[in-house]
Amino acid sequence: MFSKNSSLLSFLLGVDILVTTVYNSLPLSHLTSHPYTVCGILGLLLHDPLATQTTLAGTEIAEGLSLLQHRGQDAAGIVTCGSGGRFYQVKANGMVRDVFDAPAVAGLKGWMGVGHVRYPTAGSSAHAEAQPFYVNSPYGIVFAHNGNIVNTPSLRQFLDVDAHRHINTDSDSELLLNILANNLQKTGKFRINEEDIFTAVGDLTRTCIGAYACVAMIAGFGLIVFRDPNGIRPAGIATRKGARGGTDYLVASESVVAQGLGFTEWEDVKAGEAIIITRSNISRRQVATPQAFAPDIFEHVYFARPDSTIDGISVYRSRMKMGDLLAETVKKELVKAKLEIDVVIPVPDTSRTAALNCAQALNIPYREGFVKNRYVGRTFIMPGQTQRRKNVRRKLNAMPEEFAGKTVMLVDDSIVRGTTSKEIVQMAKDVGAKRVIFASCAPPIRYSNVYGIDMPSPHELIAHGRTTEEIAAHIGADLVIYQTLEDLVESCRQFNPAIKQFDCSVFTGEYVTGGVDERYLEHIQRLRNDNAKAKKNQQAIEAVEANEGGCNGPMNGSDALLGRSDSIMGLSNHSPKIGATNMPTPNDTIGLHNSWYGQ
Repeated sequence: MFSKNSSLLSFLLGVDILVTTVYNSLPLSHLTSHPYTVCGILGLLLHDPLATQTTLAGTEIAEGLSLLQHRGQDAAGIVTCGSGGRFYQVKANGMVRDVFDAPAVAGLKGWMGVGHVRYPTAGSSAHAEAQPFYVNSPYGIVFAHNGNIVNTPSLRQFLDVDAHRHINTDSDSELLLNILANNLQKTGKFRINEEDIFTAVGDLTRTCIGAYACVAMIAGFGLIVFRDPNGIRPAGIATRKGARGGTDYLVASESVVAQGLGFTEWEDVKAGEAIIITRSNISRRQVATPQAFAPDIFEHVYFARPDSTIDGISVYRSRMKMGDLLAETVKKELVKAKLEIDVVIPVPDTSRTAALNCAQALNIPYREGFVKNRYVGRTFIMPGQTQRRKNVRRKLNAMPEEFAGKTVMLVDDSIVRGTTSKEIVQMAKDVGAKRVIFASCAPPIRYSNVYGIDMPSPHELIAHGRTTEEIAAHIGADLVIYQTLEDLVESCRQFNPAIKQFDCSVFTGEYVTGGVDERYLEHIQRLRNDNAKAKKNQQAIEAVEANEGGCNGPMNGSDALLGRSDSIMGLSNHSPKIGATNMPTPNDTIGLHNSWYGQ
């Protein structure tokens, strides 16, 4: 065991050198975690001691997760803590409304809890990787995370060789949890105090490189929330007067959750800050070595809800400003191209705010030209270009009366692969558009995101290695207009001038945390490309067909599809669906047994 953090850092530096020599010879799953995804985290602590006998915490967390559903549609999970420090868990692949029906939520007893929603990942949708995660030693810790770590090889090596901690998934969230648990265990104490926790989180921030917003729950103690030293991924806290006095506390990725659950005094967690919340007290401290504050600007472009405020910036207002500034660029480009437009039409839904302001600034009519089928999921994460193209037609329908005989400017939040954009342009032409101009509220996306957004590998990005003219030709548009990076930054920074820079790595290829080299980027490219995703999906299908049951022995096909092979590893899932026919028997003696089963 290392007794000092400096020893751990020295070890990790040595491991990085060692791992470099074998980087290309090890299986991918050993080199880095593959879920590159934006997720949603939520923590709730109720002051009312009577809540230990009710399901109020679990009910409110489920409601809160529904407000974060846009951040994660692949899996959802909640773990609550009741009397005696006992944990209760429900988690599974699926939407919040499907995972947390009334009987499932009724089993989530207790006065505090942690929730998580996960976005579909790059070839990873295993039930085992649904969060929150749990370790029983030390003290019983539950953990949820949004972001991505870039030095996973050395962390895995350390946890295996020195800390002797088993990592059961490819998720870097499990790595973060075990680094935190190991730091706490080094105290050797029967019961830890706040000073021990601050020290443990501070050591973690100096060990783990990347983006992370995390909430942890220690059995019977309270909640811990912390953010990476650069503040790349968002998190905040809010308060509410308890039912019988005292103060309830909420932790969430976005402020919209606070508003929806009746909390006020929303405050962003600072970069590198750790906050400890108990029934009797709240303590906060800057625990990380000071770094440049650089929140991810793509939260404002696409991911966050417009009714959220992140790092003091209204997402809605920033998108309005994006439309205003985009209009200035559009005017210049139309003059160059000697074109005039008849109507501005948004690509639903994220771009609506910017498109409306852009149309107003241009003094051109704004129209809704596409009707969206809200029951089809997002497409840029779907494996295979053919499937994406088909899905676009299912997702949107063009109204001929808004396009016929007109020069139309379509406004979208961004252009990623270009597959969706190409189909939308063709749809506009199919219903009679004379010319189609495509405007993006974001600059060209040319580089990988390594901080928690599941974007394609660079060679799949339409702007990678192409000029604007080549992009227009590729998607079939008469003209493509991009927002400038300077205008995008200004559209956000003007609402909080204290933010001197943003993470704009997908536009610039500059990674604020360091630790991102060509080898790492090449590995991500191999991991994220369509072939890797297709192969991963095929392996999952073959596992079902072969009735492979992992450590639990053979399963039937539905068991495998629901991820039940990991069901005895972790917290007990207290959904009544456990009583269904042919379902495995709960085993509460092995950690947190997850026993959610779809009908």
